[in-house]
Amino acid sequence: MQNIIFDFGNVLVQWHPELVYADYFGGDEAKAWWFLRHVCDADWRNRIDAGESTDACIRELKASQPDYADAIELYRSRWREMLTGEVPGMRELLQELTTQKSEIKNQKPKPGIYGLTNWSMETFPEARERFGILQMIDRYVVSGAEGLVKPDRRLFQVLLERYALRAEDCTFVDDNPANVEAARHMGMRGIVFSSADNLRAELGMDKI
Repeated sequence: MQNIIFDFGNVLVQWHPELVYADYFGGDEAKAWWFLRHVCDADWRNRIDAGESTDACIRELKASQPDYADAIELYRSRWREMLTGEVPGMRELLQELTTQKSEIKNQKPKPGIYGLTNWSMETFPEARERFGILQMIDRYVVSGAEGLVKPDRRLFQVLLERYALRAEDCTFVDDNPANVEAARHMGMRGIVFSSADNLRAELGMDKI
């Protein structure tokens, strides 16, 4: 079986900032999603995941969006609440892959398990300590340590070179289609994650 590279957020650990913001906005989920698309948006969050100081990014955003200063601050003060638990079924799937209790698709070679995540190094060590599922993968690359974020193919290349992997020998699993497409362009097999059951089927583990 091929090596498998896992994204972490919403593949192994659930990350739902919209829940914190819905609570802040009085249960208004639409307002929470608007805020995450237009204030603490993906480009701004990627700067933090690429290694910029969270404090500096928050100060800058507060200066440009003073009406949302209190809400912006929540991205730092309530980040732990945004991590709501392990993704159901993924601990068992990882355990099966790492212990290789039985053959998958009748292929004996044990797959290598790796991680590639967009995550700030200011918060990742605490998150890894908190969630045992993240400790099950000890060969990984974190965007915040490299100054790069997916879908930048250079971040994928960091992982390939660090662990002496060939792209064509790897399957990449991520919930973000843009990241999966980047992996495919590099020659990997790409799987868009939706659930542990669907991933199990994609990997052929339901045929054991």
